[in-house]
Amino acid sequence: MEAASDPAARRPRVGVGVMVTRDGKVLLGKRLGSHGAEEYAWPGGHLEWMESFEECARREVREEAGIEIANVQFVRIMNLTAYPPKHYVDIGLRADWVSGEPRVMEPGKCAGWDWYDFDHLPEPLLATEPSYFEAIRTGRVYFDS
Repeated sequence: MEAASDPAARRPRVGVGVMVTRDGKVLLGKRLGSHGAEEYAWPGGHLEWMESFEECARREVREEAGIEIANVQFVRIMNLTAYPPKHYVDIGLRADWVSGEPRVMEPGKCAGWDWYDFDHLPEPLLATEPSYFEAIRTGRVYFDS
């Protein structure tokens, strides 16, 4: 990332996270490098130019975990400032697993993928993940960190 003194670098980026579920479990991977290193998160990444949220979700899940998803739905939006100097507008989505077994497609970014029961999640979680559960439980969709 460019120096924080560069005005272009100080603009928030758009991230898309995807809570993928299968048989009552959720897919999480242990992050390596970047922000949230050693924290568990679902697949996700940067929204690309002219890409829809759903296209981004499908692409990121395929690129990171090698699986296919369907039934992509909006969960929440978050102003993420927990990892300064990085600043993101984080779009939270959820989707159903369709096919493929999760595998590490980007070894420099993820230590491994696994399915976890909602009641027995690994720790620590990436700062964005708890808001998904709150949004689903309460219907709150706007989180301004």
